Amino acid sequence: MTKQITGQNFRFTLLTDRLLRIEYQVDGQFTDEVTQTVINRDFAQPEWQVMTNQAGFALQIETAAFHLYYRGGEFNGVNLFIDTKYNYQTHFSRWHFGDSDPENLGGTVRTLDNADGAVPVGQGILSKNGLAVLDDSASLLQHNGQLTARKAWETDQYLFIYGHDYLAALNDYFQLTGFPPLIPRYALGNWWSRYYSYTQVEYLKLMDKFREKQIPLSVAVLDMNWHTTKIPVKYGSGWTGFTWDKQLFSNPEKMISQLHAQGKHVTLNLHPAAGIRPSEAKYPQVARENDIDPKTHQTIPFNLTDPKFVHSYFETVLHPLEQQGVDFWWIDWQQGTALTKDQPDPLWLLNDLHYHDQLQRKSTDALILSRYAGPGSHRYPIGFSGDTVASWKSLDFQPYFTATASNIGYTWWSHDIGGHMRGQYDPELSLRWLQLGVFSPILRLHSTDNPFMSKEPWNYELTIQQAMIKFLQLRAKLLPYLESANLVTHQQGIPLIQPLYYQEPEQELAYHFKNEYFFGSEMLIVPITQPGSQITGLGTTKAYLPAGTWTDWLTGQRYQGPGIVTLNRQLDQYPILIKNAGIIVTQPDFLKAADQLPVNLVVELFPGETNHYVLAEHQQQKIAQTIFDWNQQSGDLTIQLRDPQRITPLYRCLEIKLVNLRAAQTTFILRNIQPGKTYCLHFGPCQLQEPDWQKRMFEILQHSKISFDLKEVLWQMIQTLPPKNLLATLTSIAPADLLAALSEILLAK
Repeated sequence: MTKQITGQNFRFTLLTDRLLRIEYQVDGQFTDEVTQTVINRDFAQPEWQVMTNQAGFALQIETAAFHLYYRGGEFNGVNLFIDTKYNYQTHFSRWHFGDSDPENLGGTVRTLDNADGAVPVGQGILSKNGLAVLDDSASLLQHNGQLTARKAWETDQYLFIYGHDYLAALNDYFQLTGFPPLIPRYALGNWWSRYYSYTQVEYLKLMDKFREKQIPLSVAVLDMNWHTTKIPVKYGSGWTGFTWDKQLFSNPEKMISQLHAQGKHVTLNLHPAAGIRPSEAKYPQVARENDIDPKTHQTIPFNLTDPKFVHSYFETVLHPLEQQGVDFWWIDWQQGTALTKDQPDPLWLLNDLHYHDQLQRKSTDALILSRYAGPGSHRYPIGFSGDTVASWKSLDFQPYFTATASNIGYTWWSHDIGGHMRGQYDPELSLRWLQLGVFSPILRLHSTDNPFMSKEPWNYELTIQQAMIKFLQLRAKLLPYLESANLVTHQQGIPLIQPLYYQEPEQELAYHFKNEYFFGSEMLIVPITQPGSQITGLGTTKAYLPAGTWTDWLTGQRYQGPGIVTLNRQLDQYPILIKNAGIIVTQPDFLKAADQLPVNLVVELFPGETNHYVLAEHQQQKIAQTIFDWNQQSGDLTIQLRDPQRITPLYRCLEIKLVNLRAAQTTFILRNIQPGKTYCLHFGPCQLQEPDWQKRMFEILQHSKISFDLKEVLWQMIQTLPPKNLLATLTSIAPADLLAALSEILLAK
């Protein structure tokens, strides 16, 4: 149980020895109910000491993490302050009530609409100073799905005093506000979306072409043109709509059935702000349900605080569309916020009601796509970040934006991959953005209705097209890895995407490489967000590598951390660094329906020491785990399947292979994996296998825009000089960009 000290108009609640709730209300009317943000205050009993009326303070509270001083009276910077026990500030680690937090590591924002580059990201619950504040004062109360104002206005704040133990702070934040739900497995695949007036025939032909090109898609999105948009002017614009446009979609139920047969899930776009208007097919019924005579042609206003409207909105308007096969809703709505502090944010209500309606009807695999509505929004995944400008500046901001959102628990962002609007034709930008999307929480290709902006890979020259297809296939192959991280997020509160400082909190460099992030437990991603070199054609990015050995998944190049390296990659490559002794599990059958568990898996074992990895899978709230323990030194791998309810395929086959390692045996194939049985594989003593560094250098020279004569001279040097002498010689004659690319290979040896 938590501990409390209550005075006439103040209350301090210690949830843990590092999580403190502080309240002040002039009449002592404190809040014990669930709020929009906070749903659980029942934590393990913390250790603390309390002193009253000593040294001029009415109250002092001390734990292993902090010492609070309170003189009494209304909270302000003079009468309430805290000394933390971390020593992260210049002189002494003190927080005064009301202090700003310049060292806060950031949170997220409602939308990136119209963003062309960086925007302020608000504050999260992590700070380099060791103390961050979550202000819940304006949050409304929740009871049986209804929101009400508080009895009286009060100061209601939660102090996260976790020092640099960022993952512990995040875990307790989820204990307080709810853990992220499981994302349906299919949502982790590739999404196709476009704001465009497709016809039913055009859309199905497009899906056929994706499959013909062997491009896997798991979610088919129809933007607002699925519904009628040409309505009488007196009713307003056509953005709001709930009735199929039969001129475009003659038989939508048949179309959705065909998409389902292809293994795709379907979502439709909603802009519900204008309410239910007489132009809608369901208007007469909705009008009667809301005590309006349909003959009056009065618009039924959008009002989620009215139970009658809520009933009509879901039961009469949306549920029949779901019966036609719509799997979930894209709530593309953000117009307006609460008009007074006693009113709920309409966006928050939309997210809450839509998500819980999905839960009630499906029990599992509930999903919405909507914008962020403040702390606690992680309970209603997935986030739609809005309509960004297609520019290098926007791309350069998105890795940081996505990783930083984890600091407020918002771990499932979906971006308009490639940018939504404006910009210009730039194949390299489109490809690098798609590659970032592969290593984002959700990969959703999207663009505005400009006929020249559509993101189909075949709209680009062959080199770009082939690279795009390769990476979209890679995303589908990664589903087992993504699904495992999904379960870890749900059960343990560890995000799929983590900023570097989560794992390296005392390394100052980890705070400066803001675009770099951990992607699940095995990968470090270093996005390329700038145009490539005009000389080499390579995309370049700088990385801080934490301690240990890192192996590039696509090139085989190995790097030793800690340190800073410059990475240079061809268009069909991306810096995907696998940790020491990493274990990567993928599915080779990338065209398989994303919500089906694969029969065949590929397990790649990377150089290092030892590693323990759990492949987790789920179906209908049933979970299976395949546990891998890898010891490179002995060359041993043990595998055990825990599947008490047998959801994994009966004839599952594992292909296990070494990466950059030589041994007596380099590949094993296990068939018909059985639950409860332990499989012990012995590869024999393993030796490192160096990648062909000269071959990589030749490829770089081959594509560089320098004279053939200079290329020949450089190639002769590479073939004849020992590596320790080669770098100095190259420095004297190679152009800077080319030298950087060649040096990366030499310095990693």
